[in-house]
Amino acid sequence: MTIDYSHARELMVEQQIRPWDVLEIRVLDVLARLPREAFVAESHKALAYADIELPLGFGQKMMKPVIEGRTLQALDLQPGDEVLEIGTGSGYLSACMGELAREVLSLEIQPELATGARARLDAAGLGNNVRIETADALTWDTERRFDAICVTAAVDTIPSRFTQWLRPGGRLFVIRGQSPVMEAVLVKADGSTESLFETDIDYLRGAAPAPQFQL
Repeated sequence: MTIDYSHARELMVEQQIRPWDVLEIRVLDVLARLPREAFVAESHKALAYADIELPLGFGQKMMKPVIEGRTLQALDLQPGDEVLEIGTGSGYLSACMGELAREVLSLEIQPELATGARARLDAAGLGNNVRIETADALTWDTERRFDAICVTAAVDTIPSRFTQWLRPGGRLFVIRGQSPVMEAVLVKADGSTESLFETDIDYLRGAAPAPQFQL
């Protein structure tokens, strides 16, 4: 069976993304153009535009399209922005942010995922302004500062190092809290926090809550 990915992409935007209050034209345009199917495993291509998480291997998952759409809208990326992504995963969100911003530096803890994401970006002719590094964001450090930071997995509490990497006027998108009720928030460089929506996704490696022992 031949899948009309262009039509599937259109349906994703109109039936999933828009109804979840993603109305920013630049974001909708990117989601309507970029080939999400190029960033999923061959065995999951038929599900590339479904409203579900997709396995990436190594215990990691690709976020639902609606979460990706809300993430991009919240970050409000501008053409001159420099972006830090924590968790490259498939490379799809990296590609989307690369279309919206000037430059993206993406950190991926799993070497195989970092290599795979780079290969998919190159094969799709995307991400010329996306650089992927294999690193653990919980121990990595830099003197560089960013206009926007996107964390693609949940944290129990937001590490202070993440907000320290923001430029004045910068913003950080992250999902925090404890499963099954987590909160997506936008943290500003001035310390203010905006609550966006509730969801439930997997934790960033090393950022899950400590186990609670029951007597």
